[in-house]
Amino acid sequence: MRRLLHLNIPGALAGFVWLVIVALPVYWMVITSLRKQAGYLTADPIVPGRPTTAQYHRVIAVGFLSYLRNSAVVTFAVVSIVLVFALMASYAIVRGRGWIASGSFRLFLLGLAIPLQAAIIPIFFVVNKLHLYDTLPALIFPTAAFSIPISVLILVNFLRDVPTELFEAMKIDGASEWQMLWRLAAPLSRPALLTVGIFAALQAWNGFLFPLVLTQSSGTRVLPFALYDFQTQFGINVPAVLAAVVLTTLPVFALYLIGRRQLLGGLTAGFSR
Repeated sequence: MRRLLHLNIPGALAGFVWLVIVALPVYWMVITSLRKQAGYLTADPIVPGRPTTAQYHRVIAVGFLSYLRNSAVVTFAVVSIVLVFALMASYAIVRGRGWIASGSFRLFLLGLAIPLQAAIIPIFFVVNKLHLYDTLPALIFPTAAFSIPISVLILVNFLRDVPTELFEAMKIDGASEWQMLWRLAAPLSRPALLTVGIFAALQAWNGFLFPLVLTQSSGTRVLPFALYDFQTQFGINVPAVLAAVVLTTLPVFALYLIGRRQLLGGLTAGFSR
């Protein structure tokens, strides 16, 4: 009876209502992707009458695997760049002394205040001058640049919790700053690095503005921009679009299932001080 009295019933009901609100659109998206284009709006919104995988076959036939490869290359490159540069910058800020370290940290925080839409025109001109337009590096470098500020913020707060005595002990043993970075700071920062990697991967995987402005040909098209393949002059094949969305979401969903605990742990680490 005491346990029942301590239950947060209003909170549980509110959580259940929120779950239904979030789950219903996802469920409708999945069952609609299993329908034919004709009559999908008039069909039962809850139970798919005769499910078919024809839309998934069509998505794969129009080059989905090529778009998947481009998205995977961009995401892997962005995550690699962000992890390396954010870790080195965070280590320099935490271990550094004086106005250079603090000023660098403020500069990274300033990057959080710059909206992507406000910088797209200068980025377009820079990419053109470097002759990178309509190439995958044109997507990789700007996406990584906009992912680094939040990554540095997370890693700095995590590295500040690492005891200074560990660094001093390695320094007494003759370790250089470079060795302390990769042999001490990097292993201890694994939860935060995983958090940073997931955020960078999501930003690269779901990015739409950079592919829209900085690429043109089908050879450099990535998954979010590939949804245009199902839009014609006379309409949109909605079930095919939703099938493409489902296939695009599956890798992200799998990534979340694998790293959800480390994601939450990395977000909260260092901010309780």
